[in-house]
Amino acid sequence: AYLSLEARKMFEMVEAQCKVEGMAKALKIVASNDIGEDTLHSLNQQGHSIDTFGIGTHLVTCQNQPALGCVYKLVEFDKKPRIKLSQEIKKVSVPGKKVLFRLYGKAGYPLVDLMQLQDEEAPKPGDKIMCRHPLDPTKRVVCVPAQVLKLHSVVWDGGPTQEVPSIGEIRSFAMKELFELRHDHVRHLNPTPYKVSLSE
Repeated sequence: AYLSLEARKMFEMVEAQCKVEGMAKALKIVASNDIGEDTLHSLNQQGHSIDTFGIGTHLVTCQNQPALGCVYKLVEFDKKPRIKLSQEIKKVSVPGKKVLFRLYGKAGYPLVDLMQLQDEEAPKPGDKIMCRHPLDPTKRVVCVPAQVLKLHSVVWDGGPTQEVPSIGEIRSFAMKELFELRHDHVRHLNPTPYKVSLSE
């Protein structure tokens, strides 16, 4: 940050001495060398005069989460619920085929995602809905959503049920979803965890 500001001052000094209007702005300052998300946040907080960032390694690899920790857990077989048991409560699966809804508040932000069994009545805007913590039965809250959005859709039923979106469309959708969240959920430092709850 400091070097970019000093370089810009030099450009402005040369512009003044050479009497070439606009030269300082026309000259671009480029920064590279292992730049990642933390570096970008730090530079923005300090204030800088960098025009272009060269990002390589951190663009093609996810330094904060280099592996995608996923595991398949069977929740229903032959229309019968199945559960995975574990000594660690957070690893115990929630049995039964489920549907996922996103509940929005009056301000337009998502409040919580609600998992419920497929045969339960779908939540409706304006109704009082009991949302329970998936691991702690003592934690629960009544939510009155202004809007309800069903999140799951069938993409394969013996064949594709819809066109595969382009990379650009996928990116636009992901950005739209991020911008819908409250700022505290997506802030860089100490983000507020977004809640996923279970129905009664």
